[in-house]
Amino acid sequence: MSSKGGSTVLTRRNYRLASDTDKPRATGIVNEKLLSDFLHHVFPSTKQGPALASLRKPLGFQDLSAHLERLVSEGEPSEDRADQPVEGRLGPQPVVLDHTSGFEGLLFVDDDLLGVIGHSNFSSIRATTCVYKGKWAYEVLISSQGLMQIGWCTLNCRFNQEEGVGDTPDSYAYDGNRVRKWNVTTTNYGKSWAAGDIVSCLIDLDEGTITFCLNGQSLGTAFTNIKMGPGVAYFPAISLSFKESVAFNFGSRPLRYPVDGYLPLQNPPTADLVKAHKLLGYMKNVLGTAIDTQEEKLVEKDCAVWRLHGDPTVLITLAHIFNHFAPLMCKVYLVEDVLMNFLLGILEGGGSVDEHPLIQQLLDLFWLLMEDYEVNECLKQLMMSLLRAYRFSPIIPDLGFQIHYLRLTTAILHHEKSRKYLLNNVLFDVLRSVVFFYIKTPLRVKEAGLEELILTTWWPTHFDKEGKDEREPADESADERLRRRAYERGCQRLKKRIEVVEELQVQILKLLLNNKDKSTGEASRYIFLNKFRKFLQENASNRGHPTALCPPEYMVCFLHRLITAVRASWDDSNRTSPGSVSSDEAYVPPQLFYNGKVDYFDLQRLGGLLSHLKKTLKDDLASKANIIIDPAEIQATSMDDLDEDEESGAAQRPFGAAAMGGALARPSWLSSPTLGRANRFLSTAAVSLMTPRRPLTQPEKVKVRTLAVEQRTEEDIEGSHGNDGLLLGRPLEEPDQPIADKSLLEIVDGIVMMYNLSVHQQLGKMVVVSDDVHEYAVALKDTEEKIARCPARRPDILEELQKSQKVFAEKLNHLSRRLAWINATIYSKDKMLDVYWLLCVCIRTIEHADNTGSLFAFAPEFYLNVAMNAYSALKNYFSPANSMEELPGYEDTLTQLAAILAKHFADPRIVGTDIKDSLMQALASYVCYPQSLRAVERIPEEQRVAMMRNLLAPYEQRPWAQTNWILVRLWRGCGFGYRYTRLPHLLKTKPEDANLPSLQKPCPSLLLQRHMAELLSLDKDMAASFLNSVLNQLNWAFSEFIGMIQEIQQAAERPERNFVDTRQLKVCATCFDLSVSLLRVLEMTVTLVPEIFLDWSRPSAELLLRRLAQLLNQVLNRVTAEKNLFDRVVNLRLPGLESVDHYPILVAVTGILVRILVDGDRQGVSRAASVLLSDPCFQLHSIQHLLGEGGDSSSSAVAVTSSIRPVVGSLGSTVAPPIPSAAGNTASSERKHFSLHAYTDYISEEEKQKVELMLAFLTEESKQAAASTAPTSEEDLCPICYAHSISAIFKPCSHKSCKACINQHLMNNKDCFFCKATITGVEDYSKPASS
Repeated sequence: MSSKGGSTVLTRRNYRLASDTDKPRATGIVNEKLLSDFLHHVFPSTKQGPALASLRKPLGFQDLSAHLERLVSEGEPSEDRADQPVEGRLGPQPVVLDHTSGFEGLLFVDDDLLGVIGHSNFSSIRATTCVYKGKWAYEVLISSQGLMQIGWCTLNCRFNQEEGVGDTPDSYAYDGNRVRKWNVTTTNYGKSWAAGDIVSCLIDLDEGTITFCLNGQSLGTAFTNIKMGPGVAYFPAISLSFKESVAFNFGSRPLRYPVDGYLPLQNPPTADLVKAHKLLGYMKNVLGTAIDTQEEKLVEKDCAVWRLHGDPTVLITLAHIFNHFAPLMCKVYLVEDVLMNFLLGILEGGGSVDEHPLIQQLLDLFWLLMEDYEVNECLKQLMMSLLRAYRFSPIIPDLGFQIHYLRLTTAILHHEKSRKYLLNNVLFDVLRSVVFFYIKTPLRVKEAGLEELILTTWWPTHFDKEGKDEREPADESADERLRRRAYERGCQRLKKRIEVVEELQVQILKLLLNNKDKSTGEASRYIFLNKFRKFLQENASNRGHPTALCPPEYMVCFLHRLITAVRASWDDSNRTSPGSVSSDEAYVPPQLFYNGKVDYFDLQRLGGLLSHLKKTLKDDLASKANIIIDPAEIQATSMDDLDEDEESGAAQRPFGAAAMGGALARPSWLSSPTLGRANRFLSTAAVSLMTPRRPLTQPEKVKVRTLAVEQRTEEDIEGSHGNDGLLLGRPLEEPDQPIADKSLLEIVDGIVMMYNLSVHQQLGKMVVVSDDVHEYAVALKDTEEKIARCPARRPDILEELQKSQKVFAEKLNHLSRRLAWINATIYSKDKMLDVYWLLCVCIRTIEHADNTGSLFAFAPEFYLNVAMNAYSALKNYFSPANSMEELPGYEDTLTQLAAILAKHFADPRIVGTDIKDSLMQALASYVCYPQSLRAVERIPEEQRVAMMRNLLAPYEQRPWAQTNWILVRLWRGCGFGYRYTRLPHLLKTKPEDANLPSLQKPCPSLLLQRHMAELLSLDKDMAASFLNSVLNQLNWAFSEFIGMIQEIQQAAERPERNFVDTRQLKVCATCFDLSVSLLRVLEMTVTLVPEIFLDWSRPSAELLLRRLAQLLNQVLNRVTAEKNLFDRVVNLRLPGLESVDHYPILVAVTGILVRILVDGDRQGVSRAASVLLSDPCFQLHSIQHLLGEGGDSSSSAVAVTSSIRPVVGSLGSTVAPPIPSAAGNTASSERKHFSLHAYTDYISEEEKQKVELMLAFLTEESKQAAASTAPTSEEDLCPICYAHSISAIFKPCSHKSCKACINQHLMNNKDCFFCKATITGVEDYSKPASS
């Protein structure tokens, strides 16, 4: 902006200056003497003393321009002096980053050439100006706290992707990430930096030293004796890793922490500063002087009460001042140093912002007396300076700086015209204004003043058996109680101070959500809504510019303030429209998802792609919601999906080229494939809609264009006269009642999307501090116990332990104060209620969308994701500080969420595999905890039965592992030896996370077990297909497991050092866990519905029993054989295979055997025994092994059964006896046998007795079977398996086999084994007696 001279070249608004001849007509202009006194008072001459006041020349408006010009130019340096280069510095002014030749690697540099973001491994850039003599300084504003090296380098330094500033001989750097200084070698130096800190880099080329300061505190001299002399000059420089960002201040703005004796690299605009301060002084004189026309004298008054009343004398005087002042207010340095400090001074007195109307009056004055472009530039620079000042202010105990800057921001945004200009052009376009809603977390507790605020620290010292903190333990000492309460009081004090800042932030958002300020054009809320949607679009795009993404820590704070402001606006509008829904009952109506009024960018819908849904559901849209999709639009959207490459290219045409639909293309710096595509899609799609009128007469068709986000007006959003706006196309199922302002509905929808984008992930990240406190507290307690036990004769050990104790205690002091801050800003009760409200909004929205039937497919996936994640956050992140049970309506909400999970995990309308998996995992986690399991039991019976039916669908063509896990959790606590939380052999190890669903205490659901029993009992076909699939998967999982442990064993036996792939170990352990859980589901089925296997009147019962016996024998043989593969791998105790052990799998098999051989009726037991004994794999010693009776004593029994038939495994492999080895014999003789007797805490006496009964029974039965079995000729054996006698004949072809083989074959194939004829029936076959 070019600076303007005197009034002779006024190109601004004309203010007609009154001359003497006009005087009688110029009402309000005072007499000459009074005017002269007033002007001399406002513009005092520096050369005239007070004694000469009576002799001074009268001053009128006609002389004022020349007088003011003379006053302003007094003391101005001559032009040749101003432009002289400063000794010791070389290079252009202003100083910026050298984006033409002074960089290495990939970087994004801001438009002002002062901000930089790394975009490759390790990028470097230097400034355009260097220094060779004198003392110089510049500042770096740290925007991200990652790996960076900041300092000075010479022109000779050559950097690359591995070496940056400080890695070459003539470059020097400070790295606050690793807390080191660098000059080829590196040593510890300084403090760690955090985002929001300011690093000052000082170089003294007279003494040859380099020093760094952090937030104005010197870190000490970093380097001495640096290279100096002819040809050596130092440039400011930085190296930074990927996505790290900083902003430089070489002196274009006032240095935040100037150091005496050091000059900024860029000259401050001294002459302009003097001018601006003079003019501001004159302005203050006008504001502080009243003209009393009656008494004809000047009266001193308080500036704060000044009003712009249209007094011509005052206005013309101010116009002259602004003639000079306005051009200066377009310069960054002057806005920050003069204007911002002046405005902050007005608010200094305290009180609410409304109590300082002067700022509103001044802004009116700015808009009146300055050109629009000047006001615009001035406001833009003012907001940028405020944002920078807010973000980079140090945190002191009362957050005074932050409050100060937020109050001024609020005062400026109170001004309607300024607010709308800033909303339209600055807040979301130029600034990352979300920063205003962020409260940064201090990394350095001391500097944040938390030690004064929280005098006493406390951390948990009592832990339960599972390592969790106990809340208010009974054995807490009086001293501990006092400390805890003092700490809690400190936390409350901190929370109150933070709440002051939060309240100001909410006030700002309430101003932006104002929908009553329509006198100067569109209301603020609609401008905000369109900008907010665009902000979400930039952050939702995976392919978006990394610089456009908002950091998640800002998102968290923005979300909470926005929820508070939106709920306040919602309830305000609710008071004016009776019958509307209160914010406590808020939800988003389903119309928003399918009527095309709200843009969801390329986010996934539950039913798949939007273009696909519009094609397949166009009839449903017409019949249910009166929305007709234009065929041309379907064509356009499907072509849009195909032409993605072409569109992304079109989006990057030069600015000014005509885009599709006549809209201007985006500037290249904003172009990305996603943004371009959305623009094109939005500007070419058209939806033709029918206005809903009920009862339906011939509907009137209305063409409605889908508008780009920026183009929407209030009418498009709120609707008018029969137009429903955003709620067009209400389905019959939706109640016809007002909900709230439609603009608020869209903002709530945006809040849900925002939570899904990054807030949840950030909430999980911040839990780390709480986990650290817990770990250090456990370590400290452990160290204290060791000190107590340390023998007196070992002072060396005692000394080391005491050192450790001191380190842990210091760390805990620091962490507990930091945790207090995090609990106040992120995990407070208010924030918990916000997340809970969001959960309830999602639940109600999903329920309303579900009622629309097939149109549910249009709902975006993120609603289900947020419902699941918000519940998870409430349960896992906000405790133990806040308990979920204290939330209002908590149990009803749990039940509603349970109903959603139960209904939708197998909903055919949902097609995305990721969302299906998430629903399944959420339900699996839900049934692990008693409270949420009870919620599942409280949902209507019809829904519970439907859920169980879906869980019992065959384990084929779908991800079955999770559903199997759910069934196992419903059974855990009821099965044989199945009351454990952790496996016996893992008790001594510490779990990684005691909160994992798998580590929860058993809580079986008898109600859901009963539903399962009824379903399997009544639906014979479903029972058969379900159990066959379970047996198939068990066969697969166990076979895979055995194959993998063979490979692991082979690798372990090789003489060279081998490393088994950790992924392979993980897969192996997973297969084992799957085998155990499948066995438990079989145990559950056998216990609840034994007739499925034992009632042979059911068509597939005998086959299922034979298959079950075959698999059980297979598992037993593999796991119990002496010195076998399983034993050897278990004894290796490999990391990753911790869960693989004898106990879980043998106990699961035993549970099934006990149920069919001991607990059943006589007929069932005899059938089960005969099938088990007739299986070729049955070996009695496997059963004896369970009670530790295996070994030599069983060899006779083995011999008996082995003499009957060859031992063949169901997987086609012969179970060969182990090869004896000397090492193996000694190892097995020393190692104890597995025995159920050893697990007294896990297996009851009654269960042991049942196993003994079963063993006795099987021993007796096998002896009888051996005695009564006549040798069978090979001709009479089944030609398929050679294990059983022929017992079935096929019709019509009369071929024969055993029943087990033909039944299993007929499950998948109707053709005969031998002749391929179609089998029409199978009859029993018994060998004729004569033969």
